[in-house]
Amino acid sequence: MAALVGGVMAGDARMMNNPTTALVTGANKGLGRETVRRLAAIGWQVFLAARNTDAGKTAAAELAEAGADVEFIQLDVTSAASIAAAVEAVGQRTPRLDVLVNNAGIGGTRKLPPEITAAELREVFETNVFGVVAVTNAFLPLLRAAAQPRIVMVSSGIGSLARTSDPTRLESTLLGLPYPASKTALNMITSMYSRSLPDFQINAADPGYTATDLNNNSGHQTVSEGTDAIVHLASLGPDGPTGGFFDRVGSVPW
Repeated sequence: MAALVGGVMAGDARMMNNPTTALVTGANKGLGRETVRRLAAIGWQVFLAARNTDAGKTAAAELAEAGADVEFIQLDVTSAASIAAAVEAVGQRTPRLDVLVNNAGIGGTRKLPPEITAAELREVFETNVFGVVAVTNAFLPLLRAAAQPRIVMVSSGIGSLARTSDPTRLESTLLGLPYPASKTALNMITSMYSRSLPDFQINAADPGYTATDLNNNSGHQTVSEGTDAIVHLASLGPDGPTGGFFDRVGSVPW
C-alpha cells in the first residue's frame, strides 16, 4: 500500500503549477488532520474543514507554518447553511475539487443495544450518515469539474457485517449500535454512489484500530498508519478501483 501511495505522490508533487485539490472534513485533529498533513506534504492544495472554528484555524495554521498549502474552511456537516457556505468558500478559491474525504464522524454512546434510545441513534446518524450525503451532494458540482474526481468515505471495520459476524475477529466482540450501524450504512452509501457516478472513484476506507480521541487513544496503530488507506484511495490513479472497501493491507469484506 505504501509503495502505491508513494508512486502517485511523486507524480502529484511534480505538478505544483496545477496542484491537486482536496477537502477533508472533521480535520482539526486525529485522522483528519493527519490526512491533511500527508496530502499537503505531496504538494496538494488542501482545505482543512472542521466544525470548531478555533480548533480548525489553529490546526491549519500549524500545518501552514511547515510550508503546506492548507486553508481552514468552517464546516458543520449537520448544518445546511454551513455546508452551503463551505461550498461557496471553496469555489472562490478553486474552480474544481479533485478529492473529497468524508472523515467527520462521532462515536456516540457505548451502551448495549437494548439500552439505546432512538434519539441517541439519530444523533450519530446526523453526522456519520446524513451529513456525509449532504456534504457529498453539495460538492458534486466542484467535483464534476475535476478530470478525475475521487471521494473517500472514512468507514470502519466495525461496519463490516462479515467481520462483526466472524468470532475470530476483534470486531465481533465489540457490542454497540449507533457507531457500527452508521458505518454499515456508510458502506452501502459508498456502493450506491459509486454505481450512480461511474465517472467518479468512490471508495470506503477502514483506518483500523488507531489511537484517536474516538477510542480514548486505545488503538494500537499510529495516525500515520491509520491514514494509509485514506491517502491511498485519495491518490488513486485513473485505473484505480471504485465501489470498494479497503484498509491499509487490501480489500475489506462488506
